[in-house]
Amino acid sequence: MLAAADSFLVRIETSKGAMDLMVRTAWAPRGAAQLGALVLDAYYDGGRFFRVLPGFVVQWGLAADPTRTATWLPRRIPDDPVVATNRRGTVTYAMGGRDTRTTQLFINLRDNARLDGMGFAPIGEIVAGLEVVDSLHAGYGEGAPMGKGPSQDRITKEGEAYLAAEFPLLDRVAAMRVLTLWPDPRLLPAPSATARPATRR
Repeated sequence: MLAAADSFLVRIETSKGAMDLMVRTAWAPRGAAQLGALVLDAYYDGGRFFRVLPGFVVQWGLAADPTRTATWLPRRIPDDPVVATNRRGTVTYAMGGRDTRTTQLFINLRDNARLDGMGFAPIGEIVAGLEVVDSLHAGYGEGAPMGKGPSQDRITKEGEAYLAAEFPLLDRVAAMRVLTLWPDPRLLPAPSATARPATRR
């Protein structure tokens, strides 16, 4: 059902407040379908924003329970063509090469158009709560081994136990839930004051 929707709105409740992600199926149909399945599975609930780099990206998508991560990691999806640019506020899958997208997502904190040519296809955009994104804890910096932040390998294997013990200030996802599908009257823009009334023929 979600894969067939033109778009769907996902509420992301975090330790700093709520933000809304509009997933746009036309931008990346395979990525949108995978995200819909992950959200319906409550995969992201309890996970941390483990890579927060001011002026670049916020990344998350390794589960609090490592057995959940292990279940989803083999479910790689083929790449989508890049039809939207990685501008500020867009949400894109992290990947480590061709056809490697699984569960990890990032939010662009600035316009990162250079990622377009590298095959990073945005799947949607934050339409409310971008100030929440900007407020997420960024004190740990880049992840190990390049920086002093969390090791993705250890998050994969140990989950929340590792992050709670060594990186307790990282903000977390309380829940991600689908709010509504498009088209839906609640998502349609308000009519313009100068718009002409509809006429019947």
